[in-house]
Amino acid sequence: MDRAVFFGNVRRTLFGGRLTSGQVVGMSAILERARAGPGGLAGFYDRRWLAYMLATVHHETGRKMQPVRETMAASDAQAIARLDKAFAAGQLPTVRTPYWRRDAEGKSWLGRGLVQLTHRRNYERVSGLVGIDLVADPARAMDGATAVEILFIGMETGAFTGVSLADVFSAGRTDWVGARRIINGRDRAVDIAAQARAYHAALSAAGLPSIRRISLP
Repeated sequence: MDRAVFFGNVRRTLFGGRLTSGQVVGMSAILERARAGPGGLAGFYDRRWLAYMLATVHHETGRKMQPVRETMAASDAQAIARLDKAFAAGQLPTVRTPYWRRDAEGKSWLGRGLVQLTHRRNYERVSGLVGIDLVADPARAMDGATAVEILFIGMETGAFTGVSLADVFSAGRTDWVGARRIINGRDRAVDIAAQARAYHAALSAAGLPSIRRISLP
């Protein structure tokens, strides 16, 4: 794949003509991880999967393409304060229990990473899948390499909502809008679908095959 073509394309179509070093580094990490294939195993990899993962990160991180905390806060304390304020004001109608408040161990299960992993039960589930103890240290979800692994394994296996990439992108199905169910129901589904199509076009222009065979070393 010609990365210069890819970055030139997304710079123009998705980033208003300018890319920061952080955005380039973040997207490069995702492209590198895709070279390993699904679950890091030999098999086939679908260009639509990679495009939708890039679009998901684009949305979830506010185009930063780097791990972020919920509310884009600079610290856990700031995120907790912002979430508490929004909850008190009735701005989080779907939240019944403030999951972000520190537990008896002083840990907060607020959203972190490239896909905003929230709630202790999800940290526990994903820990087993990626082989990293996020329960002992939930802040590890902010580590770049860890966040990328959570993104790939979670979306490939359907660990977040029960819907996986293979459920919406297969030989007989391409559902850019419905793919949002992998992460969060239908929230901003149309917008993210448009971004995913743009990433797909950039990957295509850069020469990434639609289906790529992954071989173990």
